[in-house]
Amino acid sequence: MGTEMNAFRFAAFAVLAGVAVPAAAQDAAPSPITINGAAAIVSDYRFRGVSQSDKDMAVQAGLTVSHASGLYVGAWGSNLSGWGTFGGSNMELDLIGGYKHKLGDSATIDVGLVWYMYPGGASKTDFAEPYAKLTGTAGAATLTASVAYAPKQQALGRWYATGTDAAAGVYTDAGDKEDNLYLAGDGAVALTGTPITAKAHIGHSWGNDGLGPNATSVTPTGDYWDWAVGADATYRNLTLNVSYVDTDISRRDAAYLQPSFSKGQDGTGSIADGTIVLSLTTAF
Repeated sequence: MGTEMNAFRFAAFAVLAGVAVPAAAQDAAPSPITINGAAAIVSDYRFRGVSQSDKDMAVQAGLTVSHASGLYVGAWGSNLSGWGTFGGSNMELDLIGGYKHKLGDSATIDVGLVWYMYPGGASKTDFAEPYAKLTGTAGAATLTASVAYAPKQQALGRWYATGTDAAAGVYTDAGDKEDNLYLAGDGAVALTGTPITAKAHIGHSWGNDGLGPNATSVTPTGDYWDWAVGADATYRNLTLNVSYVDTDISRRDAAYLQPSFSKGQDGTGSIADGTIVLSLTTAF
């Protein structure tokens, strides 16, 4: 969910690796283990452009333990509401493991796997998603290309063809398994002489065009774009991010997902329309 844990959340956890804390005592030999953490308050938890907190505030936190070899493990969590409540859970807990390797002075490759868990929800709503990202730097600019592919799993299946079926509790194809692909590009430019970093993101999803066993979908409408533009302002270990987040999911495209795909799940409005998202993150 941040620089070490999930390259695909644009504003949720952008400064995870801001501070490294030695795992050994200060007077001991340097340890190969470092621990990075962060906690954040966001005005709206957007996952690939779609609100997972019913367009309301979310509290998030994560921790990563890294080894000098490049291996790392971590965990990240956020509260959920509305569309994001997989199987009745009001929390998302992600477990992450991966390997990061420098390809030179200005390039890094990062591969790993995220296990998305929804404690308190149905067990069939949890799923695994391997990912890879390539990051390069040139002066004050950083560019990242990312791919995440989740193989066929029940959580990603098309159990309901429409939102009406889901509201009635009538499975269209119980036990169905589908896969999911997400490609993304991210850019950041530090503005010289200021604490500000300008950022941009674009992503595209391909997946299930119905609803899963939790009456939601990782890729609403089955095929869509999401994007964001914004900036970080950093002071010591605090980072304020302001971003405009949007998708190309129109209300007409998402009509068959209603009433699930709306604030309060009342069948009106959209949880994928453009909005300003604010976040305040502290690294520790």
